[in-house]
Amino acid sequence: MEKYETHTHDVIVIGAGGAGLRAAIEASAQGASVGLVCKSLLGKAHTVMAEGGVAAALANVDPQDNWKVHFHDTMHGGKMLNNWRMAQLHAQEAPDRVRELEHWGALFDRTKDGKIMQRAFGGHTWKRLAHVGDRTGLEMIRTLQDKGIHSGMDVYMECTITHLLKDGERISGAFGYWRESGRFVLFKTKAVILATGGVGKSYKVTSNSWEYTGDGQALAYDAGADLIDMEFIQFHPTGMVWPPSVKGILVTEAVRGEGGTLTNRNGERFMEKYDPQRMELSTRDVVARSIYTEVMEGRGSPHGGAFLDISHRGAEYVKKKLPSMYHQFMEFAQIDITKEPMEVFPTTHYMMGGVRVDADTAGSTVPGLFAAGEAAAGLHGANRLGGNSLSDLLVFGMRAGLGAAQYANELRDNTLKIDDVHLEKAAQEMLQPFENAEGENPYTVHQALQEVMGSYVGVFRTKEKLQDGIEEIQVLKDRASQLRIEGSRMYNPGWHLCKDLKSMLIVSEAIAKCALQREESRGAHSRVDFPKYNDEKWGKVNSVISKDNGTMKISTSPLPQMPEELRQIVEGGHK
Repeated sequence: MEKYETHTHDVIVIGAGGAGLRAAIEASAQGASVGLVCKSLLGKAHTVMAEGGVAAALANVDPQDNWKVHFHDTMHGGKMLNNWRMAQLHAQEAPDRVRELEHWGALFDRTKDGKIMQRAFGGHTWKRLAHVGDRTGLEMIRTLQDKGIHSGMDVYMECTITHLLKDGERISGAFGYWRESGRFVLFKTKAVILATGGVGKSYKVTSNSWEYTGDGQALAYDAGADLIDMEFIQFHPTGMVWPPSVKGILVTEAVRGEGGTLTNRNGERFMEKYDPQRMELSTRDVVARSIYTEVMEGRGSPHGGAFLDISHRGAEYVKKKLPSMYHQFMEFAQIDITKEPMEVFPTTHYMMGGVRVDADTAGSTVPGLFAAGEAAAGLHGANRLGGNSLSDLLVFGMRAGLGAAQYANELRDNTLKIDDVHLEKAAQEMLQPFENAEGENPYTVHQALQEVMGSYVGVFRTKEKLQDGIEEIQVLKDRASQLRIEGSRMYNPGWHLCKDLKSMLIVSEAIAKCALQREESRGAHSRVDFPKYNDEKWGKVNSVISKDNGTMKISTSPLPQMPEELRQIVEGGHK
């Protein structure tokens, strides 16, 4: 152990996006010594890409709104697969978390009487999204980071965690390396919070940034924690289509929230066919499938998408409400969205599945291991409503920080051990690609994985495609066991990809196996061969992925029972 640089903390938070920062702030406030480890630079988190707003029933614009309506909308959006307790806590606590953010200095857009402004979003009954133009995530990160660095935590930037270490069944440490030098580093800790985000880089067309390689889900799986509902990948209906260099970059739902309309090449406003009541503000799964269907049936735009038009709202309004979108299209596509439509198509966006956690503490099935944000599962069920991810970060980031600090506090007298054998094995695994005399190029394998996921595990799925996909992933796993890279450990992106590839292959296999097992269509999971809900068999169970003697085991487990008073909110009036 002495041969590695070592740091000791009560709590280690992996990931410095919204969930990680909020968790670190809370754990620190509880008196824990906190280390915040991030793969990128502080402030570079993917949360900054969240544009539309943070969903919370503040009732500033629509006074009828309250937590019960938000709970009702979240459960229905998630097609009733949500963990009811998480949905309840989220709806009840989101307003306080947003006001707390304002108290810490976040500058939200304002109503005429000075309250936080809220806008409409798909699947939400009332105008519920508190926002800062279309740069809400950026303002959140700015505020949390400012609060965080004054809360007395240590920050370890450009550091990748590769393995979690255990003493018996409990977490006792985390092992990784500095991306700049390639030197290994050991963190001795009582508790680890995973806040690493999603899995988008397993797919070629994605709105996600380079960090999104499923690290948290893979670390949890390897440590023996359960993953649930991995089949539910949200394809955001509106990603950029043209030019190819920006394919997949997000076009915020706020464009539709502010009145943007979708049309096909014939000029038809096609959402009338798919959801005549909610139209463009239908849930993301419905809009994504509708655009996909229009294109597949030959009614797509010139570059293979649909037209999204906001120009009728007038140039001044668009520039004020959607400044980032205006600049994004001007700079990347030379399109003035105040005068002409955008071309959009579904892009891999968000993972509803992830680490199975306890609703109140955010603890996983492994003692000492916690998860929050996109790395955790349960809140969103089969489909996430827009804006719920930002309030999810705040509500469950805080709860994870609190849960981890309390857990570490109770372990005060325990001296957790680091297993030297496990440590050496972790180091050897990381060095192997330098030692292989011959082997595969990690970039080639990654490219092949993205093709497999796009072709076999995309928006629409069938038994045959999924079986082929699982076979292909097995072949890629064999290829990835023999990766070879050259050069030194300093600034070596090929080496970084070797580690990321391991994570992406774990999550990709989990996604495909869960998608094959669930023989129905629900939320973001669309089976062409099983187009309807099957409430009897699949409406009351989570898909479960666990590690069993080194192999991936798939099963189901029943959803927790919802109390009667909450059932009435979901089923009946939610006013």
